[in-house]
Amino acid sequence: MHLYEYTLPSGAHLVGYLRDPNHHMMDYAVRPGVMIIPGGGYDHCGHREGDPVAMNFLNAGYQVFILTYTTANTTPAPLGFAPLRDAAGAILHLRRNAESLNLDPNRLAVCGFSAGGHLAASTALLTQRPEVCEALGADAALLRPDAVMLGYPVISSGDFGHKDTIRNLAGDDPALWDLFSLENQVRPGLPPFFVWHTVTDELVPVENSLLLAQALQKNHISYELHLFPHGSHGSSTCHREVNHPDPHNATWLPLCMDWLAGVFDFHL
Repeated sequence: MHLYEYTLPSGAHLVGYLRDPNHHMMDYAVRPGVMIIPGGGYDHCGHREGDPVAMNFLNAGYQVFILTYTTANTTPAPLGFAPLRDAAGAILHLRRNAESLNLDPNRLAVCGFSAGGHLAASTALLTQRPEVCEALGADAALLRPDAVMLGYPVISSGDFGHKDTIRNLAGDDPALWDLFSLENQVRPGLPPFFVWHTVTDELVPVENSLLLAQALQKNHISYELHLFPHGSHGSSTCHREVNHPDPHNATWLPLCMDWLAGVFDFHL
């Protein structure tokens, strides 16, 4: 394994954990990738949704990257499309450099949590916008992931939305509030989704995931949804390491691994 670091022209930063090719395992010289997008309300990028999550995907055989994107901690809000340009630009960078990273450019997933879940979902739903694809000078297909995994995501700007998160993006612009309500942006032809949430989430109501699932169902998009009856927001891996030990909720990880292995036909 070796460490990879890259700063995008936008200032966003990628840290990658890469499995080295080995002539004894040539079937796995090139591997699928997972880009982790931590939460933090678009105010900051949380740490417990970075390395602890990444290590699990690394152990499952993936090339893994963690994105530190534009937040209100570094740039005055409203941020508009800046975080999405960061995430889409990171996907583009990984695809353009796939050979040197021993990465399969056609099997690249994003995994986001809370506001990072909003950003991860946006890479599938909004990268066709001119504020993104034209700004990056790339076709929207190159900016979109091949699979999307979301933990307790912010989805809606409506009655169940986390208002501070959306306000950091959209300010007081009603058109942007509507646009960033992602349940209204779902359309046919999207990549598959894996979504999990706790029913008792006190910060981002479970209705966010339910609204997304309804929209995916209506548009015939493949998805898997898991709702756990108990647990607080921001529980990441649900292990003691992240101060949220919950053996039952922690089953989201093996469930997600099985799902992604099936989507990418990647079995160690």
